[in-house]
Amino acid sequence: MTDAIAIPVSTGAGRYEVWVGDGALQAGLPRLKALIPSGRAVIVTDTNVAALHLDAVQKALRDVGLDSEPVIASAGESQKSFAGIESLTDALAHAGVERRDTILALGGGVIGDLTGFAAAIYKRGIGFVQMPTTLLSQADSSVGGKTGINTRAGKNMVGAFHQPRLVIADSQFLTTLPERELRAGYAEILKAALIGDAGLFTKLEAAGAGVYSPETLQPALASAIRFKADIVARDEKEAGERALLNLGHTFAHAFEAERPGQIAHGEAVAAGLGMAFRYSVRMGVCSPQDAKRVSAHLRDASLPDGPKALAGGSFDASRLRERMMHDKKNSGRSITLILAKSIGDAFIEPNTDTDDLLRFLDAETT
Repeated sequence: MTDAIAIPVSTGAGRYEVWVGDGALQAGLPRLKALIPSGRAVIVTDTNVAALHLDAVQKALRDVGLDSEPVIASAGESQKSFAGIESLTDALAHAGVERRDTILALGGGVIGDLTGFAAAIYKRGIGFVQMPTTLLSQADSSVGGKTGINTRAGKNMVGAFHQPRLVIADSQFLTTLPERELRAGYAEILKAALIGDAGLFTKLEAAGAGVYSPETLQPALASAIRFKADIVARDEKEAGERALLNLGHTFAHAFEAERPGQIAHGEAVAAGLGMAFRYSVRMGVCSPQDAKRVSAHLRDASLPDGPKALAGGSFDASRLRERMMHDKKNSGRSITLILAKSIGDAFIEPNTDTDDLLRFLDAETT
């Protein structure tokens, strides 16, 4: 018996399914087996996830007649680097992976991004399957085909659009998550509601601190994945509305760049969501009440609603603005922000007044 459901994602590269919920691994196995006609799967994972989930995944594969070989990387964001991608592609070559093969990414966003980018460039492109094991990666990074690595200039500065052939987001993977990672992943679910689903936000708001119960979290996760799938289908390579999915992220990436390894991505996104709504109020396009509701719910969910609630002390406003100047969404020397007219109605602002933004950042950080 399974509670898993399949959510279709259609792109120019083809159609695939996201199996999400309790029992998603078992439900997705027939499709997975069809994607691996050689009968041998190469599983890319990290040391932390291997200790928790590798044996169970390998057993599930054996049960449907698939052999598997793990490639285990060190855990941590540092793997998303040129050194990490070189090490992984060398490991794929050593394992004899061929162009017709499909590799499996078993892990959180780091493993998913790294493996997806390796699949995009190894032998000029091979197939891959996402098996996200964190709420953050299930809600966001495993769906939509964005892959990449970090450079000194910033997060995800080098990468490719390369769609997975299947996503298996089993809720059983989440049972081993520390509470902090669960909260961080929830920020991406909340983001979807704030961009374009006011009804979902109302349900989450009513749940308050209870948003982390499976009865609330699993339907909300499925809603967030459907929302993202619809946007990806219309704008696969972020030529237009897909940029909306970066609500809160321009602020978040600046925080992360200033405090590498100290702030979880979802924590930075949560702070960025609160700031995006307050800056929207500052611009006169959003009601103060909506911004207060967003901040109140972030606090109810034990998430930061701004930079003062992030770990590590105060930030320098001018450094944050400089970080934001290098965001990938920008054009020329203008900063593009994703802002909101109301809860559930986000929009793209391509010409942010950088002097006013600096004054806002200064007020937010002091």
